[in-house]
Parts: sequence; C-alpha cells; structure tokens
Amino acid sequence: MRRPSFMAALLAGLLSFAATPAAPAAAGEWVAVSWHDVRDEVAREIDPDAYAVSTRDLAAQFEWLRRHGWQPVSLQQVIDAHEGRAPLPPRAVLLSFDDGLASLYTRVFPLLQAFDYPAVVAINTGWLEAVAAGATVPYEGARRGAGGFVNWEQLRAMVDSGLVEIASHTHDLHRGIPGNPQGNLQPAVTTLAWRPGEGRYETAAERRERIRTDLARSTAIIARETGQPPRAVAWPYGEYDALAEEVAAELGMPVSLGLATGVNTVDRLQGLNRLLITGNPGLERFALNLPQRPTRSIQRVAQVDLDYVFDPDPAQQERNLDALIERMHALDITTVYLQAFADPDGDGLARELYFPNRHLPVRADLFNRVAWQLRTRAGVEVFAWLPVLAFAPPDEQQAEALRVRRHLPDGGSAPAGFDHPRLSPFLPEARALVGEIYADLARHAHVAGVLFHDDAFLAADEDAAACLPAASWPGGHPLPRPCEQLTPADKTAALVDFTTELAERVRRYRPAIRTARSLYARAVFDPAAEARFSQSLPAFLAAYDYPVLMAMPGLEQVAGDPLPWLLGLVDTVAAHPGGLEATVFQLQARDWREERWLDAATLRGQLRALLRAGALNLAYYPDDFVRGRPAQEPLFQGLSKRSFPYRESR
Repeated sequence: MRRPSFMAALLAGLLSFAATPAAPAAAGEWVAVSWHDVRDEVAREIDPDAYAVSTRDLAAQFEWLRRHGWQPVSLQQVIDAHEGRAPLPPRAVLLSFDDGLASLYTRVFPLLQAFDYPAVVAINTGWLEAVAAGATVPYEGARRGAGGFVNWEQLRAMVDSGLVEIASHTHDLHRGIPGNPQGNLQPAVTTLAWRPGEGRYETAAERRERIRTDLARSTAIIARETGQPPRAVAWPYGEYDALAEEVAAELGMPVSLGLATGVNTVDRLQGLNRLLITGNPGLERFALNLPQRPTRSIQRVAQVDLDYVFDPDPAQQERNLDALIERMHALDITTVYLQAFADPDGDGLARELYFPNRHLPVRADLFNRVAWQLRTRAGVEVFAWLPVLAFAPPDEQQAEALRVRRHLPDGGSAPAGFDHPRLSPFLPEARALVGEIYADLARHAHVAGVLFHDDAFLAADEDAAACLPAASWPGGHPLPRPCEQLTPADKTAALVDFTTELAERVRRYRPAIRTARSLYARAVFDPAAEARFSQSLPAFLAAYDYPVLMAMPGLEQVAGDPLPWLLGLVDTVAAHPGGLEATVFQLQARDWREERWLDAATLRGQLRALLRAGALNLAYYPDDFVRGRPAQEPLFQGLSKRSFPYRESR
C-alpha cells in the first residue's frame, strides 16, 4: 500500500533526540502502551481531547523506541512467550490503539508500515455499525460520524499487511449504565446494573449473560468482516473483573488489556497493564514513563463517616453529600477513607451496612453513590473503610457461636468481653460471613482500596476460639501449633492472613485495589505490645500498601505537649526500611475525652511538624463536613497535596 505523501516529509523532519534511555526490563518482563486519536495539530496538555497525540509526536516516539533498543512485539509473540515457545526480546513493548478512529488508517498505519512495527487495534463494533448506518457517536465532547472512524475495508487492509491484529473493544459496553438507585452512570463492564423499572439490581447471572451477549456479538462481527476472530479484548476505561475475563476467555479471547500502569510478565495474559498516553506528552515525558516502574504516590487522606451524610430526609441527605464533595475538593487531597458500615452510636460494631449484602441489614444503599461522587466530582480515590471482625449478625445464637473467645484459668474459654464483640478469624463460618460482606461491597462499589478497621486485634488472652473443633487457620490451613500455644506473632500472622484473604475477595471484582490497615501507636513504640494487640509495624509494612498509624495523642492519653510524642513516632517508623514511604500518619481532629474539636491551627501545626520530621503521608479523623469542623483553611494548609498550600490572594 502506498504511504500518504505527508509521511515522507514527516519522517524526513524527525530530529535526533537526546532523551535518556530507559532502564531495560528484567527477563520475562515487558510493557504495553495505549494510544487513541492521532491528529496533525494537537495542543500540548490542553487539547479538548486529552487522549489525542500529534502525528509528529507519535512519529518521534516510534523513532525514540528504535534508537533506544525497544522492540515492538506482536500479540502472537506475547502468547508464544506465555506458552513457553519463544522468549520475548529485551525491552519488548506492545503497541496498541483503542477505539478505531479514522486516524488509525490515515496516520497510525502509515507509521507502523514505515517502522515495520506490529500493533494491536481495539475496535468498538457497535460504533462502527452505528456510523455505517448513518448515525453519529458521542466521543470526547463531540459527535463523530462515518468520517471519524475506520471502516472495515481499511481494517482488512491493515490486517492483510501482517502488522495489525484486531482486538474487541466490546460492542456496546463502552458507556455508563445506572449503578445505583440514584442513577449514577458507571462503567458497563464492571457495574451491577440497577434496573429502575423493576426497583432492583441485576443478578450476577444476568450480568454475566449481558457481558457474554455483547462480547459474542463483537467477536462475531470482527470474524465476519476480517476472517479472523479476535484473540484479545481491550476493556473500556480499563475496567474489568474476574467474571468479565472468564467470559472473554470462554469466547476465545484469552488475552485482555487494561489501562493500569505497570510492567507485565510472561506468566499471565489477562488484565495486562498498559501505559495510557494522555496530554500529548513531549518525548522526555514519554521516555520517562515508558518503563512503568512502580512508584508510591504521596497520600493526603480524610477519613469520613458516612453516618454524617445519611439522613432520613432525602433532600437533606443530598445537601450533606454536596457539602462533603465541596469540602474534599477544596482540601485538595488525594484520598478519602469512606465508612461503609453504619455506626451511629460510635461503638465500632457493624450492625448495619451502607450497601446491599447477604448478611446484615442495609441502613441505606448509599455507599456506592457517595464513593462515585467523590471519585468523579471531588477527584479523590476512595478506600472502603470496613471492620475486619466487629460485625454483629442478626442471629444472636450465630453471633455468640462465632465470637472471639478468651482463655480461662481453668483451661476453658468464654466469649471475649474486651472493647466490643468480634468474630473469630479462626472459625471458617465467621471468615465466610465476613468474606461475603467484602465481596458484596466490591460487587456494588467502584473503590480504589480497602481500609481494614482498628477492630482487627487480639488481646493477650484471646483467641481461644482457635481451640474449637471447627477451627482452622485463615485459608483453611491447620494451625501451626496447638491453639493454647499460639504466640503473639502467630496471632498477628493470622489477622494478616485473614485480611489478605478479604482483599482477594475484593480483587475478584476490583483487581487494582490497594490495602490499608489501622495500627495502634503503642504497637509501634513498644514491640512487646504485640502481645496485647497482635499488631506489628514490620508485619504491616510487609502485608499492606499503607499501614495507617493512629498518631492520636489524645487517644493514647499523652500528657503535655503532644509534639515530642508525634515526632518520636516519626523517628521510630523511619528506623524501619520503607517505613516512611508507606506509613500514613493519622492525626485526631477531635478530642473524644473532652468532647471538643481541636483548633484547626493546632492541627495544621502538627501536620506541618510531621512533614518537617520526614513523614510523607498524612491523614486525619474525624471530619464534620456539614458544620465545617475542623476549619477548612488551616486544614488545607496543613494537609493539601500542593507543595505551597496557600490560597492565591484576590
């Protein structure tokens, strides 16, 4: 096929780039990149289409790959490496282009030919059918007709070249569908659809059939038009879960492409990471991001009670939600730990939940809506905050039978009465109940992570439930030693293993979630306190993305000036490798003993003192967003993710 005339001038005009070569990937590792539209003129970082790149920049990126030893590979090479037939070359990179826009043929394909680079092209068959019938499709704030997309004749020419493989981008799942009774539109692949006419959510079986029907239609159209059924699916918005991947594999697509940043390994073909190109990056930024080495982002966190949003009056509840969104946006933070259980009396025991589930009453179907609004309107990540053990099943006999127990001097045991009732992590029935609650949360809500509550502890004389006939280690494994001989480290490990099990239940529906877990300050200052709490900073650093250290001097009854105590915490955490990078220091905004809110200027001073001492990740709790406590401006100055957190004078 002849190259359009603009290509000769473009390639002749490429400059010699001096970007620093990226570090080579380890054996068996490779990366992937996702582009969308390509136009001759694209404004750097401020173009209305955030996913468009300029033709010249794409050509420069291709040239940079060649000059620095990156080797674009085909989908077949990725599959061969996975199946052990042939290794991938060093610095392997999979090039992919989503959505099937017209520039795929007029701009991208000529460049692929010029460089002899293979690529995967993900096609939304519903869009192509719609525009072929004379309709238009909404795309990045505008509507596109047939002239905005490739056609099947062009796609066949690209496939016949041997350079391009077609993947499905679904038929009609690249859109939002109602995900809750309030009507929020959420990604069609991973959302349990709310059916307003029936007043219910679709069932898991109905969702599976909806996805199967769509993907089957897409694959049939691609096979009919190109003669080759797709072997890969690129999930719209990068959103997928285990069910969707199972359906895709059953339909002949063992490869699936997401949009998370990260290195891929040859041992898996599903949920592959891809660097999403946005903002028409310059060559330096492209080169810097391509290796996709993991980096840990700084955390600025508000832990929020959903009880403050809930109100029996729907109008007041909406006002409360608006107040929350506006405050979190104004604070300019990264993350909200959002309460998913109802706790109006503040005792930490979950008797009701804020999402549909199989075991506890629903106070209101509210978590999904608030989490989505925080994500889309306030621009923060949302971690679901849930207990680990402190659930109260309505069946009192069941609750009593599953409780944590304490050892008695006579060798017997009794339900533990310390603090609040908790379910035992050593009883399979209790683990199954809690696991299903976590799974139900994940099915109904799009979350970035999970915060395991501070109820996950075992006192020195707990948990004698491990001695019951039905008992086992989390995961169903045998206990490492007789139950009465379990050490504090054993109990710490049991709680870690149980929370890891819960995280995996969530990952079936939200594969990219990260984990955080509340940690008592005494367990950090005094390693011997592990016997009292079954908590350990080294264990938390190894198990979770973010240990959330409750740096709350009032809670710990620290006398006098709390700053030396707080700075001592920073020093203690700093002594552990990676401690400061991972640990979130959470201050208290309310003195619960004196029933008063801390002065916001005092809280700002504590936050800034922690930063000066070397702390990186900061949080606070609680927040009364309805009444504006703590005061917003000092809190913003102490917590904001900005490097210079002061408002511009007007």
